[in-house]
Amino acid sequence: MTDAILVLNAGSSSIKFSLFACPQSAQPLTLIYKGAMTGIGTDAKFKATDAQGNILSEQNLGSAHHNETLSVLLDWVEGHGDGMNIVAAGHRVVHGGGVYSVPVQVSPEVFKRLEEFIPLAPLHQPHNLAPIQVLNTLKPGILQVVCFDTAFHTTQPPVAQAFALPRAISAQGIKRYGFHGLSYEYIAQSMPEYIGNVPEKVVVAHLGNGVSMAALKNGKSIATTLGFTALDGLPMGTRSGSVDPGVLLHLLNTGMDVKQLGFMLYNQSGLLGVSGISNDMQVLLDSDDPHAKEAIDLFVYRINRELASLAATMGGLDALIFTAGIGQHAAPVRAQVCELARWLGIELDAAANEKHAARISTSDSKVSVWVIPTDEEKMIAQHTLKLLQP
Repeated sequence: MTDAILVLNAGSSSIKFSLFACPQSAQPLTLIYKGAMTGIGTDAKFKATDAQGNILSEQNLGSAHHNETLSVLLDWVEGHGDGMNIVAAGHRVVHGGGVYSVPVQVSPEVFKRLEEFIPLAPLHQPHNLAPIQVLNTLKPGILQVVCFDTAFHTTQPPVAQAFALPRAISAQGIKRYGFHGLSYEYIAQSMPEYIGNVPEKVVVAHLGNGVSMAALKNGKSIATTLGFTALDGLPMGTRSGSVDPGVLLHLLNTGMDVKQLGFMLYNQSGLLGVSGISNDMQVLLDSDDPHAKEAIDLFVYRINRELASLAATMGGLDALIFTAGIGQHAAPVRAQVCELARWLGIELDAAANEKHAARISTSDSKVSVWVIPTDEEKMIAQHTLKLLQP
C-alpha cells in the first residue's frame, strides 16, 4: 500500500476531497484521486475521479450523513486499485481567529479553541470541523492538520485590520481577518515558477464564485478586500460584497428580519442578484440580456476600484495576477479589467489573453499581468506533509 494524505474541504451538505501520494525521497506530492460527496443528509452522492478527471466511481448514498459518507470514501480509497494507506488528513478551516497564523496539528485543546470561533463564521466553521470528529472515530490515531483561510493575512498591519468602531467592540475580535488565504499562499509560492521572481508589489485577483483581491508586498499579505466575514468587498456569485451599512439598517427597519437579510446578502445578491439570470460568469458572458451586461460591468468596475486601492497601499504596482475560476477562464473579464487599468501601466496582449497564456501583458507593459492556477488542496497537503515529516 502507498501512504497517502487525505485533504478535506467540508461544507454543510458537501465534502470535497483530494488524495495525494506521500513523496518518496525528493519526489513532489502527487495527486492521485479527487472528488466529492454531495447532497449529504438528503440525496447523498459519491463521485471519485483520477487526477485527470476521469470518473472512477459514482454511488448514490441516499440520506447518508457526514460519518457515513466519509466511511464510504475511506473504504473506496483503501480498496481501490492497489489500495492506499491514509496516514494523515488535512482540513480547510475558514477561521483561525486572531490566534493561528500557521497550520497546526489537531489536539483536543486546539479543537476546543476552534469551536470558540464558530460565532465568527457560523456558516462555515461547524461544517469544517465536523469531519475531524468523524475521522477520530473512523481512523483513530492518524495525524490531522487544520489549515486556515485567515492565516495568510495575519501579516497585515493593525491599521489594515481595524474598523472605525468603539474600542470595546474591536476588543471582542471584530476586525478585518481576510479569507482565501490558502489560495493566496499558493500563488505566492508559485510566483518564482511563473514570473521568475517574487515582485515587490503584487495584486492577486481571486475571482471565482467567491471573490476577493489581496495586496502582496514581497509575497506577504498587507491588505485584502474581504473583512470580518466572507461577505465583504467585491460582488461575488451570489454574495453582495460591500454594502452601505445604512442600507442594511433601512431594510431591517422596514420589515426584513435578520434571517431574511442574511439569506438575501449571501444567496440572492452578487452576479445572480444584479443579472436576475445566473451566478455563472460564462452564462452571463454568453447572454444578450442587458441585465447580464450590467452585472459584468459592475463586477469589473468594482474590481478596478479595489485594484487602485490595493495598489495605493503598496505605493505602486509591479504585477497583477488573475486566479480561480473566473480569473483563469474568463478572458473577456480579464480584458475589461486590464483596459480600465491602463492608467496603471498595464498593456494587455490580446492574443495571449484569448489563449489563456501564463503572461497576458505585452513585453513592454510597465505592470506585468499573469494567469496562475491556484491549488488550495495541494497547499493543504504540503502543510500536512510538513507536520507529518518534520
